[in-house]
Amino acid sequence: WRAMRFIHTADWHLGRLFHGIHLTDDQRFALQGLVDLARERQVDAVVIAGDVFDRAVPPTEAVDLLDDTLAALVLEAGIQVVMIAGNHDSAARVEYLSGLIRRAGVHVVGRVGQRPRPAVVVGRDGTKVRFWPLAYTDPETARYELGRDDIHSHEAVVRCQLECLEGDPADADADVVVGHAFVSGCRESESERPLSVGGTGAVPAALFEGFDYVALGHL
Repeated sequence: WRAMRFIHTADWHLGRLFHGIHLTDDQRFALQGLVDLARERQVDAVVIAGDVFDRAVPPTEAVDLLDDTLAALVLEAGIQVVMIAGNHDSAARVEYLSGLIRRAGVHVVGRVGQRPRPAVVVGRDGTKVRFWPLAYTDPETARYELGRDDIHSHEAVVRCQLECLEGDPADADADVVVGHAFVSGCRESESERPLSVGGTGAVPAALFEGFDYVALGHL
C-alpha cells in the first residue's frame, strides 16, 4: 500500500527584488530543485499555498518562470499542481486560463466563489485525496462577492468558505484544505509582511479541525 504523496510549498514570491537585485535566477535554481525532488520522490501533487508572485503585476521573467516550472511538473513529470493566490497576487491574473489548464492537471483558485470546488487527485495506488483550495480574499471583497454582510474579518472569510464545502467523506480517502492566512499560534519571522495595512485579526487554528492535513501559506 502506498499513501498519497504531495509536496506542500507556499510563498514563492516570484519576481521579488532584494536590494535592487532581481532574484529570478536564484528562484529558477530553487524551483528546479523542487522539480527534481518531486520526480525523485514520485509525488502525486505539488501544492502552492499562495503568494505565487511577489506583486500583483509581476515582471515577464517571473511569469515565464512559473510557466516553465508548471510545464516541467505537469506536462513532463505528470504531477498535478494545486495553486491558490495569496495577498501579494492578483487573483484574476493567477486564475487566468484556469478552466483550460485544469484539464492538464493544474488546479488554480484566485477569486472567491460561492462554493469552493475540490481538486481531486488520484494517487498511483488509487488513493483519492480531495484538495480544497480556499481563495485568499480581503473581508470587503468577500462581503460583496459572497453577498454576506456579516463578513468583517479574515476569520469570517475563511469560516464562510469552509461552511460552504460540500462532499461525502466516503468519496475520498482524505481531505486537505489549502489556504493563505495568519493563523493564531504560529511563530512570525522578521521577514513577514502584513496581510493588509493596519493588520487583521488572525484565523484560529481550531477552524480547520476535521481535515486530514492543512496546507497553509503566508507564514
